[in-house]
Amino acid sequence: MDPLARARELLAAHPVVDGHNDLPWALREQVRYDLDRLDIATDQRASLHTDIPRLRAGGVGAQFWSVYVRTDLTGDDAVSATLEQIDVVRQLTERYAADLRPAFTADDMETARAEERIASLMGAEGGHSINNSLATLRAFHALGVRYMTLTHNDNVPWADSATDEPRAGGLTRFGEEVVREMNRCGMLVDLSHVSADTMRDALRVTSAPVLFSHSSSRAVCDHPRNIPDDVLELLLSNGGVAMATFVPKFILTEAIEWTRGADENMRAHGLHPLDSTSEGMEVQRAYEARNPRPVATAATVADHLDHMRAVAGIDHIGIGGDFDGTAFVPKDLDDVAGYPNLIAELLRRGWSDADLAKLTWRNAVRVLRDAESVGRDERARRGPSNATIEQLDGAR
Repeated sequence: MDPLARARELLAAHPVVDGHNDLPWALREQVRYDLDRLDIATDQRASLHTDIPRLRAGGVGAQFWSVYVRTDLTGDDAVSATLEQIDVVRQLTERYAADLRPAFTADDMETARAEERIASLMGAEGGHSINNSLATLRAFHALGVRYMTLTHNDNVPWADSATDEPRAGGLTRFGEEVVREMNRCGMLVDLSHVSADTMRDALRVTSAPVLFSHSSSRAVCDHPRNIPDDVLELLLSNGGVAMATFVPKFILTEAIEWTRGADENMRAHGLHPLDSTSEGMEVQRAYEARNPRPVATAATVADHLDHMRAVAGIDHIGIGGDFDGTAFVPKDLDDVAGYPNLIAELLRRGWSDADLAKLTWRNAVRVLRDAESVGRDERARRGPSNATIEQLDGAR
């Protein structure tokens, strides 16, 4: 059978759980959450990587929607903006209930698959969203957030980011308490975006499997956003899952320097490098027209997955595309309809049906189920932590 046809057949049985999609932020930036103006029941490829017809075409069975807010939103503003992001995910699942099913547990994911709906989960991207408050962390979990990325592109007071100057040397004492409280809630600790030292500290402290919602292999592409081999090896004992991303600057060495130029061009136009408004996209396209970019492909992503499987094992890898969170994508992974192209590439490389079922569905469902189990055990042992950053870290 043709590999692409076989890929679609496999995805019908074991659909993709994608670890990270920034549609909520794109809706905020482009139309301020006006879902009449960007109706994802119809083809929105002119503005978005994501809509329901393309999710269906791509064989997506579950999506962690990122409730990300930019790091220039701080304090109470960050908390409010995150609540608005959570709210739009709820609006999406209510408006498109025939296609999107709210999911809070691994069992919910399996139920959605049985109903032929797309399980819709939430992940908060960046510890700045909780404003140094464990109570806010618990409130987000109560509202359905099932992972939190400890940092985004900038440090938080209690954890170092991969793309900022180190300050804490990994996690502070309060950062360790954040990890323990996430374990108690049953919330996955997401280590994408964090420094390698933060990764190692979190893996030392956690009692539950961790997640990398959208990170690839540093050995294949030496970018600080990627995962070093020694950390990948720790997933074997931890039980966690590393979900390879599609962002060209993280997976293709030649794209790293090119992207720095594109980011500087955005700043020169007074725009944030992650600006996804129509103005921002126009500036990005104009830069690309003047400066042709190195192009990643599904084979580039497959190179990362081959290496990650060799180091961490087939039970510890997944997929986290980062669609609608990046201006540039691989040429045959243009949007959420592209997953069959990646699966077809892996079939050509000899990946078995059983391996692919773990990559696309089983590993992600299992890691959430394991975090839920740890959370039940932890809550039976101890109550919520009311520690503050001032108590644990002092004045910084």
